Amino acid sequence: MAYAVGLITTDGSLSKDGRHITLVSSDLQLLRTFRKCLKLKNRITKKAFGSYTVKQPYKITFGNVSLYKWLQKIGLTPNKTFTLGKLAIPKDYLADFLRGYLDGDGSVFTYIDRYMEYKGKRYTYERLYTVLCSASINHLKWIRSNLKEILNIEGDLNSYLRKDRKFPNWKLRFAKKDSLKLLRWLYYKPRLPCLNRKRKIVERVIKIFRDQ
Repeated sequence: MAYAVGLITTDGSLSKDGRHITLVSSDLQLLRTFRKCLKLKNRITKKAFGSYTVKQPYKITFGNVSLYKWLQKIGLTPNKTFTLGKLAIPKDYLADFLRGYLDGDGSVFTYIDRYMEYKGKRYTYERLYTVLCSASINHLKWIRSNLKEILNIEGDLNSYLRKDRKFPNWKLRFAKKDSLKLLRWLYYKPRLPCLNRKRKIVERVIKIFRDQ
């Protein structure tokens, strides 16, 4: 459930009718995992391409008044994009929630930095970053404070504004050392609900930096 709530927080929406919940993704495996987590039988259907869509989007919509009211109780609302703040997620389930959050609106990536020079010699370093995104700075501040308390990591919080959008997006970014601590905590055992292709990236990264 905590993982599913993480997905709803990022790529989901609560309709204004007080009943229906929708999750949208371009990854069918993610939607099937979400459906399994909530024991749904609703169909996954194609969704029309939007202004910023590149890959074919899919969606699953279902009605559940009790779940809808519970999601409101913990802090989710319709039109939540810019209004997210604290959510009532117990600490014991925060790793599962944030794994869903990472699958919905986060990224893990590495790159080779070949521009470090010292005393005439050039060095190469493999960089690692984990990024969580949101249009609501208050929500990322809440995540940041929890990770500071649980893992003693903070990350860098900054914003960027795309030319085709009116409002800034916010990123909470963790560098190599803190990323490894975060990722090992999020993927704390095998066979967890997750986006499989992202877990493969995480497993590769943890293997590369296993001694760090």
